[in-house]
Amino acid sequence: MRIDAHHHVWTLARGDYSWLTPALAPIYRDFHLSDLAPHLAAAGIEGSILVQAAPSEAETEFLLDVAEQADMVRGVVGWIDFDARDALARIDALAARKLLVGLRPMVQDIADDDWLLGPHLAPRFAAMAAHGLVFDALVLPRHLPRLLDVVGRHQELQFALDHFGKPGLATGEIADWRGDIALLARRPNVVCKLSGLVTEAAKEWRVADLRDAVEHALTSFGPHRMLWGSDWPVVNLAGGYEKWLAAAETLLAGLSADEKAAVFGGNAARVYLAKRGRRAA
Repeated sequence: MRIDAHHHVWTLARGDYSWLTPALAPIYRDFHLSDLAPHLAAAGIEGSILVQAAPSEAETEFLLDVAEQADMVRGVVGWIDFDARDALARIDALAARKLLVGLRPMVQDIADDDWLLGPHLAPRFAAMAAHGLVFDALVLPRHLPRLLDVVGRHQELQFALDHFGKPGLATGEIADWRGDIALLARRPNVVCKLSGLVTEAAKEWRVADLRDAVEHALTSFGPHRMLWGSDWPVVNLAGGYEKWLAAAETLLAGLSADEKAAVFGGNAARVYLAKRGRRAA
């Protein structure tokens, strides 16, 4: 089964998408699963992982409700307030929803760059691991050394690095990123998402602009620890679903059929679904 391992939906009237403003005109509107379905059908994709886009538990409940009404959504990566005193109870409550497969604090938007290192987070990470949940790491390159420390101390927890950690493709300043990615890849409890790269690239990006980063991540992690995701509808800011999928297929053209099947679905099923006792089909 082909799985889109990273996409969103949202309804603006919900009011908790503070980052989503009229300045982002191509995506400043409601997006529903019915808008995504034609893209999935054209690509032969049968399942998806729906990912939070607002730092609110209300949005996570909304996403879980949406997913429960849609066969295409195989899992939801949600959000909880990790700093709340009752965070463990909140994790337990959400984990009771069978479609929850992970949690994603929006680290890139947290003012304290060292937030990931907070000792109060250790019990939260342990609870996630006990429930078979994935920690989706939405970070920037400057957070990667902190993330490396965390994944080393929590080897029982599965981490998914969203968007390759957002390398500076537009500027070409990726030397430090390359070093950190190589170190992260040595940790077996980390996988990376081939997603979100085109919005980090120059406005009129070409496949060649992405090749260095993709080849480095592929060499570092290997095809069985890489998951393809569209980052729809955010990808509409940089060419759209089909253009990004075609670019990813071009960049991975040298892989074997089995390796491509892993990147475009098999790995997502293993990482997100198997630990929650579920299968893709």
